[in-house]
Amino acid sequence: MVLLKGFEIEMYTGTPQGEIVGLSDKIVADLNGFMREPDSRNVEYITKPSTSYENLLCALLSPRRELRKYLQRLGNYTLIPGSTLSLSGGDRFFRSDPSNPYHDYIEQTYGTNVVTASVHINVGINDPETLMRACRFIRLEAPLFLALSASSPFFNGQATGYHSTRWGVFPQTPAYVPLFTSHAHHIQWVEEQLIAGTMQNVRHLWVSVRPNGDRRPYDLNRLELRICDLVTDPIALLAITALLEARLLQIIDNPDLDPLTSSKLSPEELIALTTNNEIAAASASLDAQLQHWQDGRTILARDWIAELYQEVWAIAKQQGFSCFLSPLHKILREGNEAQQWLQLHSVGFDCQRVISQAIVATKERELELEHKLCSSLLA
Repeated sequence: MVLLKGFEIEMYTGTPQGEIVGLSDKIVADLNGFMREPDSRNVEYITKPSTSYENLLCALLSPRRELRKYLQRLGNYTLIPGSTLSLSGGDRFFRSDPSNPYHDYIEQTYGTNVVTASVHINVGINDPETLMRACRFIRLEAPLFLALSASSPFFNGQATGYHSTRWGVFPQTPAYVPLFTSHAHHIQWVEEQLIAGTMQNVRHLWVSVRPNGDRRPYDLNRLELRICDLVTDPIALLAITALLEARLLQIIDNPDLDPLTSSKLSPEELIALTTNNEIAAASASLDAQLQHWQDGRTILARDWIAELYQEVWAIAKQQGFSCFLSPLHKILREGNEAQQWLQLHSVGFDCQRVISQAIVATKERELELEHKLCSSLLA
């Protein structure tokens, strides 16, 4: 069994020098398949669900190629990697849709803390109780996916001390989200939040992992992992997704892995542990000291990921996607994007130079993958 997978990708637009420029109103008006965010400086596209990693690779690249061509027609604009306003612009909001009342609320309540770029990974699970179990399981391991994906060490031209400044400052909403024990519990809780006003609408559940579907919270068909920073390299993103899918196949096949029954800790203790793990992963990513949800033992993020890799390798191989899982080794060996940027910064590269080099590297990587792997599919 393999699962349907799809991505929501948010990216910044701007100049080759790294200045982020709001163009989403033009992009959304002129190109199909792109959606605006509350701030005009980033734009979103969504891939169609697919079970095939090969198809997903090309689905990640194709809209980006179209967008790059359009940006060149507008002027000398490009796509900018990273998940925060790395060089400047963090002092004000640039509204993409001034008439949208929900955007009013977001700007007034959160300011530029939400003007971030990220990747949301959606994986199809149709049975609601299995989905709730999967959400419980993956929420406790979400800090590991943040550790692999961190790409926002800078903000307003400064190194912040975070590897993921985005997740460090992002306003998780509501402030406390329990581990949902059942679909009925989830429905009841969401309805209570809407009445209390802690959620403005059913989309206003900003947590590392959430159940998603066409009529939330009632009709649900997928798990949405929301914690990841933007991963610009599609191969790295697919490796992270392969780890997620393999863990989901485990919990679907083996209900005994459910944290509610397999952990020595109470649900409240698990939430507190996971909150602390998310903070630690936002700060130090792969080098973060985390607590394992099974028994509370301390473990380095990179060591925990390496353990999971060994555990799920046979599953990925049996299901035919182990070749997409194997690039995790490179991330563990060479570091995520934030760690690579901070390494350059530590030897004297200023933030602007780091970002401008990353802009070039991102474009070159896309061209390489298009030519090697997607030329026939993208023709």
